[in-house]
Amino acid sequence: MSRKLWCVFDIASKKTQITKLEDESVAEDFWLDNRRAQVHMQQLNALREEVATWDGIDGQLRDLHGLAQLLEEEPDEEMQGEVAQSLTTLEQEVEKLQFALMLSGEHDERDAIISIHAGSGGVDAQDWAEMLLRMYLRWAEQHKFRTEIYDYSEGEEAGLKSTTVEIAGRYAYGYLRSEAGTHRLIRLSPFDAAHRRHTSFAKVEVMPDIENAIEITIRPEDIEVDTYRATGAGGQHVNKTDSAVRMRHIPSGIVVTCQNERSQIQNREVALKLLKARLYELELKKREEETAKLKGEHVQADFGTQIRSVTVHPYSIVKDHRTNFESGDTTGYLAGNVDPFIYAYLQEKAGGVTTDE
Repeated sequence: MSRKLWCVFDIASKKTQITKLEDESVAEDFWLDNRRAQVHMQQLNALREEVATWDGIDGQLRDLHGLAQLLEEEPDEEMQGEVAQSLTTLEQEVEKLQFALMLSGEHDERDAIISIHAGSGGVDAQDWAEMLLRMYLRWAEQHKFRTEIYDYSEGEEAGLKSTTVEIAGRYAYGYLRSEAGTHRLIRLSPFDAAHRRHTSFAKVEVMPDIENAIEITIRPEDIEVDTYRATGAGGQHVNKTDSAVRMRHIPSGIVVTCQNERSQIQNREVALKLLKARLYELELKKREEETAKLKGEHVQADFGTQIRSVTVHPYSIVKDHRTNFESGDTTGYLAGNVDPFIYAYLQEKAGGVTTDE
């Protein structure tokens, strides 16, 4: 196993950052700005966790190296097998940690807010949107990320028209930003009496939760708020009162909704967080488009570009059209095994990170 990854991670630099953050956290005025202090401590704890993980791997490698030297002098087949297995396990762990080395965006470490919208394809598209929601919830569960559905609009016959869910965990946004775009499904429709093949589309939006990171000013006079009765699968606290909130930002026309919390006040707070995330995303897109114009490039709308197709008839294949990565395991993919596609995307964006000498 190469030590190039240790160089990329730069443990010495991370330890220096930890020392600096620890010194700042003991200052007398540290907790005067509670929001800033919380972000500071989250960063400190994350760095400690990273360094501890890599130090642990380094220590295990040293131990295995020492055992290997002893086995050269006194061979023991059983012990050699155990060392080989331990080394394989470590290599697998390092492969997973390569994800973090490719996540260097400004907000990659943050929680993610995902919105899924049924596109063209009628009932099949609404069913496809629900399949995508289930897939990402299972993916989050596999990564031990916390999830919370903030809004859920049921389909007319099946599935859903739109939904918004928060996936909370370190690097959730960094992983899931690769999923933003149009997703296509080709299958024999279970809603067609003739059981013909249908093509369905769904749009996935991914935003970072920047509530405590960036100050976005929203004037009260720029917001219209409506309340309505919560319905559907928005969460266990859906009730019969007008607690659900629909918030419209007049200057941008952005509309967000939340119906998951117990009270109207809580739903207002969540809706405001979602609005901030969307306004940040809008500003980021404007900057990217302006940069592209200066370069003389043609800019396409993100959600008008098909990024991935799932075909279950007449054959089974999942293909990402940006990376050309594909898999024949459609069942595993729809059950949450999205990591190979995320990894392929990150590798292409980062230019590849390897453990080779």
